[in-house]
Amino acid sequence: MDAALTRSFSAADFRRRAAREQAPHAEEFGDHVLNPSIAHLIRPAALRDAAVLVPVVDRGEDATLLLTKRTEKLRSHSGQIAFPGGRIDPEDETAVHAALREAEEEIGLDGAFIEVVGRMPDYVTGSGYRIAPVLAVVRPGFLLTINADEVDDAFEVPLSFLMDPANHRRESRVWQEQERFFYTMPHGDRYIWGVTAGIIRTIWERLYA
Repeated sequence: MDAALTRSFSAADFRRRAAREQAPHAEEFGDHVLNPSIAHLIRPAALRDAAVLVPVVDRGEDATLLLTKRTEKLRSHSGQIAFPGGRIDPEDETAVHAALREAEEEIGLDGAFIEVVGRMPDYVTGSGYRIAPVLAVVRPGFLLTINADEVDDAFEVPLSFLMDPANHRRESRVWQEQERFFYTMPHGDRYIWGVTAGIIRTIWERLYA
């Protein structure tokens, strides 16, 4: 039988895999890694620190990943699929604190339902952020309160779908007269791409590949 068909995508299995990923990490990831020939154009010299929560919801044998759709009113990355998260503020003690705070502010996800289980290497974006992806398992029973100033919607996608490389499309577009590659993971009417897809791809590479 195909190993992919027998692999577990439960929250318990994710927790076990995520335990291998603990900060600090020596390496970083980002679009510049996927585009080595133009890395000097993509990776900014000055970076602002940010954190996102990667919330895997315990739905039995088929866990899900909780994602958001950014509101169309935002100046940057409006309407895009994203993880809950944002800048690390001076009052944030750690990246974990920032990720949990942002998740509560954006979608009302109560920290009492969240178990932090790991942290991926930083992901550097072309827009100038160094993102710390905080891996977490979320206990069912939570109620969300959407902050309409930042988020239009929150939804769940099966982890089994996102951790299947057959659903990872490597696409490209011309940027500054150069071909720039990126991943997309369309799911129904949701178009997951950019930094979010890049982080998901990195999770697959390090935890499930």
